[in-house]
Amino acid sequence: MNIDPLNWQILKCLQRNARMSNVEIGKIIGLSSPAVSERIKKMEDIGIIQGYHAVVSPAEAGYQLKAIITLRAFMGMLKPFLEKVKIYNEVINCYRITGNENIVMEVVLKNQKHLEDFIDQLIVYGETKTQIVLSHVVDYNDITPLK
Repeated sequence: MNIDPLNWQILKCLQRNARMSNVEIGKIIGLSSPAVSERIKKMEDIGIIQGYHAVVSPAEAGYQLKAIITLRAFMGMLKPFLEKVKIYNEVINCYRITGNENIVMEVVLKNQKHLEDFIDQLIVYGETKTQIVLSHVVDYNDITPLK
């Protein structure tokens, strides 16, 4: 589906605040609430809009550390890891990537001991590298029209 300018405006509103009402969006972009609702439903149906999420502060939820962990899987251990990673509560994002490492994970942890214990679980599957996140530089940039 080609995303027309009105749909891009709707997406911009929803990316900024997914709880914005159809009435509010309609006022901003010049459409009726039912027209906005219909466009949103179509974008959901074809997979442009894949869901709505609350953004939770790890620090306020009790996690002192946020880290990026890469994993270079041992021979034959990638597929078992891809199944296992789905049950780790620490993992908030996980990507299979190209290059020397196979996996990049964004994780949240209570403290250094929790990090150590978590790495001990991972080393069964491969070599890990860990970077502690100091600050968030870009936060959920909007997806915008291609130029």
